[in-house]
Amino acid sequence: MDILVTGTAGFIGSAVAQRLLERGDRVLGIDNLNDYYDVSLKQARLQPLLAHPGYTHVQADLGDRAAVERVFAEFKPQRVVNLAAQAGVRYAAKNPHAYAASNLVGFLHILEGCRHHGVEHLVFASTSSVYGANTAVPFSEHAGTAHPLTFYAATKKANEMMAHSYAHLYGIPSTGLRFFTVYGPWGRPDMAPMLFARAIRNGETIKVFNHGRHSRSFTYIDDIVEGVVRTLDRPAQPNPAWNGADPDPATSSAPYRIYNIGHERPVQLLHFIELLEQAFERKAVMEMLPLQPGDVPDTEADTSELIAATGYAPRVSIEEGVDAFARWHREYYPDATTIPKHA
Repeated sequence: MDILVTGTAGFIGSAVAQRLLERGDRVLGIDNLNDYYDVSLKQARLQPLLAHPGYTHVQADLGDRAAVERVFAEFKPQRVVNLAAQAGVRYAAKNPHAYAASNLVGFLHILEGCRHHGVEHLVFASTSSVYGANTAVPFSEHAGTAHPLTFYAATKKANEMMAHSYAHLYGIPSTGLRFFTVYGPWGRPDMAPMLFARAIRNGETIKVFNHGRHSRSFTYIDDIVEGVVRTLDRPAQPNPAWNGADPDPATSSAPYRIYNIGHERPVQLLHFIELLEQAFERKAVMEMLPLQPGDVPDTEADTSELIAATGYAPRVSIEEGVDAFARWHREYYPDATTIPKHA
């Protein structure tokens, strides 16, 4: 197939594009290579894609309507995986306009491209952050998500609603994936695993919020990729049992679905740090701090819907995943003192 993947210099986008190329699909990737974090890491992720004959790259911003329209008109993708976004929960408080431009305006341009070019299936990234003030764990797609606690989460909830409106109005099969704390080789430097790894290797202090009592459904990158690809291969279908009098937010009479994608075994943050200590053979220096505004104490994924739809659930254990991540970290950053700090 001809597949458009956005955010191919990103952590998840690069891995998904590589997997699609390996199975024989043709991929056009879009990324603006912005400087939210170390651009050299993004360029390194892109290198194996650029060397593949089935890959074409366009450096453009999804907020550039004309550029996105050209991509759809010239490449004519059969399916689209939208993974480009301004990410990061805390950065949204500093620069909300970046989130509106990328996550809202940019996503509208993707929806319009799908509408006007007969795309067979749109798979797009959402986030477990949409559960917000909902404290009923494990998080179910059928639960309410009306109270996001950060602007980032609000933009991703908006993406879900935007996609549903286009699925309803124009019959575009659309599937949203709520990712739960993704980690692994080539990870984002602003996320805890990379921040902690850098600090432990350099003997620097780790800021541990909520005194380490957080628990997260840490999900290894390979499991995320498998879930994305399996979902992409199964276009969303209308649900004939959907009852408009008691609407289910995870499905619809339109060709629209929402799935959680995360490991069902949550891990306490302090245990995650312990595993990093073992992997790097160094003790962490920790500063215990209270819960940050907008943070959720615990996340736990109910993946029963993903399993029923695709036959797959994340399988990589936290021990296996942290070990693989630590090996990559040593290889990519042999001198820990030269690792760029995330602003």
